[in-house]
Amino acid sequence: MSKENTIMSSKIFSLLVLFAAIFCNFAQAAPDPQSILMASDSVRNPNYPFGLTNTLIEYRNGQQTDSSTLVIYSRADARSGQFRSLIRYVAPARDANKLILYSGKDLWFYDPSSKASVRMSPQQRLLGQASNGDVVTVNFALDYIAQSAVEEDVVDGDRKNRHCYKLEIKQRTPDATYDHISMWVEQGSNRPVKASFFSDSGKLLKKTYYRRYEMQLGVERPTEMIIIDGLDPKWVTVMRFSDMTKRDVPELWLQRDYLPRFKPE
Repeated sequence: MSKENTIMSSKIFSLLVLFAAIFCNFAQAAPDPQSILMASDSVRNPNYPFGLTNTLIEYRNGQQTDSSTLVIYSRADARSGQFRSLIRYVAPARDANKLILYSGKDLWFYDPSSKASVRMSPQQRLLGQASNGDVVTVNFALDYIAQSAVEEDVVDGDRKNRHCYKLEIKQRTPDATYDHISMWVEQGSNRPVKASFFSDSGKLLKKTYYRRYEMQLGVERPTEMIIIDGLDPKWVTVMRFSDMTKRDVPELWLQRDYLPRFKPE
């Protein structure tokens, strides 16, 4: 082989090595969408039984029109990993001690005055833009599949720019509350920043901003969600989370037959 051919072969080999290194680095850096979704779930919720207070406030054209306060007890199912929740109304007084039970894919509403439990849909509105499915504790990674993750800057609920992964996630089963969701998760922190929720026809149902991160049970978690109607941006529901605490949530509480016997603490 001539000296010129040897030099050329050496250059080609060096380029191949360089391209291979670039490809490997790109492959290592490529995000796994489902892992990002799982990490954002861990930011929103602890992985053990807990309780919290959820205050919902509805606004129309900037004026408060309704409010409700709920106490929520949640624990993950040992088999599925998805949260099961018991929700107790605290206010307004007319709704005090009414209950919602979310167990598996079943959701029941119990009214102590009638002593009847009625099956409900997760998509049914609870107050304003907040549906039953928004109030119960959910691990998105179990109900949805993240199909893609692309880098994108987005304006958060405080009008600040955040560098995020935009996830496109699709329901695993028809039981999921929404058909598909676009979710922006901040790079580095895995904090959910914004989400858009869609029907199976592609209609935008609502937009949500996750705000006011505070230290809760050892992790900085969002303590406020701003939910904006997909058609009327002046119809807004605010959900505020407080008093999050690690606690025992007995299996008995999560049984439909036990609802008439449940006593507030």
